[in-house]
Amino acid sequence: ASEAPKEVEMEMVMNGGGAHNPSEEESKQDGAGDTDGGEDSNEQEVIVIQDTGFTVKIQAPGTEPFDLQVSPQEMVQEIHQVLMDREDTCHRTCFSLQLDSNVLDNFAELKSIEGLQEGSLLKVVEEPYTVREARIHVRHIRDLLKGLDPSDAYNGVDCNSLSFLSVFTDGDLGDSGKRKKKGSELEQIDCTPPEHILPGSKERPLLPLQPQNKDWKPMQCLKVLTMSGWNPPPGNRKMHGDLMYLYMVTVEERHISITASTRGFYLNQSTTYTFNPKPANPSFLSHSLVELLSQISPAFKKNFTALQKKRVQRHPFERIATPFQVYSWTAPQVDHTMDCVRAEDAYTSRLGYEEHIPGQTRDWNEELQTTRELARKNLPDRLLRERAIFKVHSDFAAAATRGSMAVIDGNVMAINPGEETRMQMFIWNNIFFSLGFDVRDHYRELGGDAAAHAAPTNDLNGVRAYGAVDVEGLYTLGTVVVDYRGYRVTAQSIIPGILEREQEQSVIYGSIDFGKTVVSHGKYLELLERTSRPLKVQRHNVLNEKDESMELCSSVECKGIIGNDGRHYILDLLRTFPPDLNFLPVEGEELSPESVREGFPRQHRHRLACLRQELIEAFVEHRYLLFMKMAALQLMQQKANKESKLATLTENSSPGAAVPALPSTETPDASCESPLEGKAEDIIPGLAQAKELAESLAAEDGSDPKSREVVLNACKAVGSISNTSFDIRFNPDIFSPGVRFPEDSADDIQKQKQLLKDAGAFMVSCQIPSLVKDCLDHSALPMDGATLTEALHQRGINVRYLGNVLAFVDQTPAKAQLEHFYRIGISELITRCAKHIFKTYLQGVELSALSAAVSHFLNCFLSSFDAVAHLPADELVSRRKNRKRRNRVPGGGDNTAWASLTPSELWKNIVSEAQSYYHFTLHCENADQVVEKYGLQKITLLREISIKAGIQILIKEYNFDSRHKPAFTEEDILNIFPVVKHVNPKASDAFHFFQSGQAKVQQGYLKEGCELINEALNLFNNVYGAMHVEICACLRLLARLNYIMGDHHEALSNQQKAVLMSERVLGVEHPNTIQEYMHLALYCFANGQLSTALKLLYRARYLMLMVCGEDHPEMALLDSNIGLVLHGVMEYDLSLRFLENALAINSKYHGPRSLKVALSHHLVARVYESKAEFRSALQQEKEGYTIYKNQVGEAHEKTKESSEYLKYLTQQAVALQRTMNEIYKNGSNASIMPLKFTAPSMASVLEQLNIINGIIFIPLRRRFSGGSSFRSQGRAWRISLWTVH
Repeated sequence: ASEAPKEVEMEMVMNGGGAHNPSEEESKQDGAGDTDGGEDSNEQEVIVIQDTGFTVKIQAPGTEPFDLQVSPQEMVQEIHQVLMDREDTCHRTCFSLQLDSNVLDNFAELKSIEGLQEGSLLKVVEEPYTVREARIHVRHIRDLLKGLDPSDAYNGVDCNSLSFLSVFTDGDLGDSGKRKKKGSELEQIDCTPPEHILPGSKERPLLPLQPQNKDWKPMQCLKVLTMSGWNPPPGNRKMHGDLMYLYMVTVEERHISITASTRGFYLNQSTTYTFNPKPANPSFLSHSLVELLSQISPAFKKNFTALQKKRVQRHPFERIATPFQVYSWTAPQVDHTMDCVRAEDAYTSRLGYEEHIPGQTRDWNEELQTTRELARKNLPDRLLRERAIFKVHSDFAAAATRGSMAVIDGNVMAINPGEETRMQMFIWNNIFFSLGFDVRDHYRELGGDAAAHAAPTNDLNGVRAYGAVDVEGLYTLGTVVVDYRGYRVTAQSIIPGILEREQEQSVIYGSIDFGKTVVSHGKYLELLERTSRPLKVQRHNVLNEKDESMELCSSVECKGIIGNDGRHYILDLLRTFPPDLNFLPVEGEELSPESVREGFPRQHRHRLACLRQELIEAFVEHRYLLFMKMAALQLMQQKANKESKLATLTENSSPGAAVPALPSTETPDASCESPLEGKAEDIIPGLAQAKELAESLAAEDGSDPKSREVVLNACKAVGSISNTSFDIRFNPDIFSPGVRFPEDSADDIQKQKQLLKDAGAFMVSCQIPSLVKDCLDHSALPMDGATLTEALHQRGINVRYLGNVLAFVDQTPAKAQLEHFYRIGISELITRCAKHIFKTYLQGVELSALSAAVSHFLNCFLSSFDAVAHLPADELVSRRKNRKRRNRVPGGGDNTAWASLTPSELWKNIVSEAQSYYHFTLHCENADQVVEKYGLQKITLLREISIKAGIQILIKEYNFDSRHKPAFTEEDILNIFPVVKHVNPKASDAFHFFQSGQAKVQQGYLKEGCELINEALNLFNNVYGAMHVEICACLRLLARLNYIMGDHHEALSNQQKAVLMSERVLGVEHPNTIQEYMHLALYCFANGQLSTALKLLYRARYLMLMVCGEDHPEMALLDSNIGLVLHGVMEYDLSLRFLENALAINSKYHGPRSLKVALSHHLVARVYESKAEFRSALQQEKEGYTIYKNQVGEAHEKTKESSEYLKYLTQQAVALQRTMNEIYKNGSNASIMPLKFTAPSMASVLEQLNIINGIIFIPLRRRFSGGSSFRSQGRAWRISLWTVH
């Protein structure tokens, strides 16, 4: 039940469980039930989900009856949860709901209850306690007392995470925003940002990352609440109804002993040392602890009430649990308090609901597989299925993480305790754990420990891929990979029966020794055949040890095992995708010239380097275009030949006749057009015709021999495995050591080898250049290591290519415009090398020296001080060294070896790691040189290494540059967290709705798009609960649409949710969060909340400075926003600082002739105009005018607008000059024409804000009405959507 309130809070937000309070109400989604019928016939299905709700009355003891809105598919259980969360009934846990004196079944759906209808009265009736109920009650009261305490978020437990938005909005978003007096707002804004946020500031403080939330000052209700040492009650007291004993100390220092009995809680007469269970006089018997304590302690009564008021005022998104744990790399020093529930949880194997469900531990495998087997015929079925899959996955990931930490911390006994530590395996809570070391030389030929470290993530990618294809009847294991304290742990669900038998007996498909012995199985072939097309895996034959040919439809390592439950499992999917030949030197094989030019093949740490699924998809797509082109060219030739014969009869020959013959020498090698030319479509005239032709070919089903020949030639040329249609698949066993192929498939194998070489060349000559091109035209804007990695992965580029990508940037002519990208790449490369070194470094540290070792490593990595490790003076000063405990750490050697690391040695290692792993040459000997040479920031490096290695540090100002003392001490290292990789199950239907909504919007159908996206939001909520990255993207898009359609208030509310969710699910300083803050600021401004808009923009700027520094194209947008808002509140000098910075950054990254730069000039000119410095204004506007004239020509409206504005400025300048002359001539009695000093109107500022943020309303009919503003009757919209990752 401890977890339950969070669970059901999600439910409430999902099903709109009633109007409990405004914030809850606001977070309900009432999606539009009617979608565009043509879109999808899901229309009727969707309506099924949204049965209309009704209202019931609830009567609880001691409170007025109140109304509650419920929906027919809710369970009674959910009303329980609502009551346990409501301010006036939250202290009750043990009650039943009764309708006309009939107790309602907790697990019944409301629609199945007879007589329950609109207006029914449900009574809350107190029930007698059991031991279980009493424990649940204590746990719930503890949760209520901790309601505002952020320590769980800092400690990374129970899926709590941080959010700071409310600190900056002071709760003035949404409804309360309306109450502000608009007029008086201008005077009272203090717009000056803190010094460190101003452009050009070099200071990067850490403390503002986590501003103090005033709500978190704990209001103490109780000093101590803990289990009593007198538990459990002796037999004779059990027979008096005693369930357990509690011990408490109130704020007034009163020590009390309490009995939990079947009738409730009362004071007994026990003390710490004497047991006297008789009721005290008075005993204050109460059904709930809160009622009891409110009678005993006035401070409790006062503070508890205040605390609950505050708790229910928080936005639900600040308190709902996230689906997966998010860890914070910084935290303040939190006081450690006594907490009986936490203590109990630590020593019981509680996981989520465990102690509250029958049967204790969960059978993870059964749960994971059963949810896959649920029906998926119609939408409601699929939603139920996906929701169940997602829930089990997130529970499993939490359990696996907790288990992996227990394994490494030494809290789990191995199943093979006799073997050396690195070979041990563990089972805990029905999950199997193994360490990422090469046990029994299993991976000897593939790279030993390095291969054993890479295999689990490859395997996880395989599990993800097969899971996404989702073939009925084929099962994979639940798999989670956890890196913790330098060890890699793989956690897997257990196939029923596998532990009882030897592996050799179990495996009926695949190979257990990398292909020496191979078996196959008809049923597996049939199941895997269905995954072969989507995963592009080719069926092929291999030889077994008896030289018999065995047919497989996967790599040989992929093993098939039928469990005792009769299900067909596949495991060891580490070679689902084909090998990457660029990193796999093979004797006597020559790579394509493109690869060779880039210095491939290169030796890698292990031989398990594979291509990513995204690369395979992109490569096949590329080949498909090629196939189309070739077929089209041949057909056009044939047509031309025919026509030249006919030309004598008909004069006008078709335009297609002039197509040149395809030179026979041209092979479709993997080279792409050079990255700076267009895509294939622009180069081949009539690709559209080509597609038509190809389709017509398919339609003729090859009856015409001519067209058959065309297809055959095209298929051969692109390496298709079929001769009659386009079909590219890969054989994952090519180049696997130990795998032999039958003689008769030699041709096939040769083809496959060529295909792999082409794919490797495609990576180098196409994907890497296209990534760099996207960064040049700013369609990809990585800001930190995580977003850089994401950008690489989206294009199928593995991170091991990072050195190549950087080298490619280095040779790009426009290198200066890629400086931000290069800098992020270098910082990623350095921190990844440091992480590799840190991993082995940590394995040699014993637990008691962990914080000293981590702080020493960080000092060597970042501090300018020549760090000498301070071996921690042992806290337990015993001179007799305890020799026995030395080798408890897996692979532990000399436990103080870590202390001898020096900064110069660490940086030497980093440089050599960069050379050997990334083939990239770094020129630096210490942190200061790196900062100097590559323009990095130490704070950014600290953030990156902490996130990658799971280090949590104390939040305070660190002095990295002191030469006299180290930056970090052991007290600064607060924790080490796990870094977890797992599968993310998807909500497929919701995603389709979302995509069709986006498509509608881009075609300009905003209303329909909006409805579809609302629908998607409903379905997402249904599958994921209320918190998820994809819901975040959905809310952001909705807010943008609301804004464009003129509903600013709704935009604000949706964007606020998007920001909260991004903070909670991605992290408070994740680049996405920074962007969400910017969007929210725009909507705040449009709603007249200027000071809030500024605070949000300043927050975004602070975060961006910390994450990537000032020199980044996105900073120009942010500074333009800040400058415009400051201009609007007449802070001209401040505004200029930001706008001029934006101008400089835009000029650098977009080139001095870009239209963005012209706009920047115009914005600066406007501020000078407001300051009446017309000469400077004219100068700026002229620059802008020149750019417009050269780029879009004299006739373009932008150029005209600019020239109008120039005229206007000239007039103003002349008028000012006149006035000045008048003053000089006539002295003080001059008759002065009052000059028009105009403060900009909010509307004009908003118009400019919309333009720079890419929200463009294009008017249809333009009637000029002076200056550059025009009115529009009908409006056509053009929307540039923010990219949704």
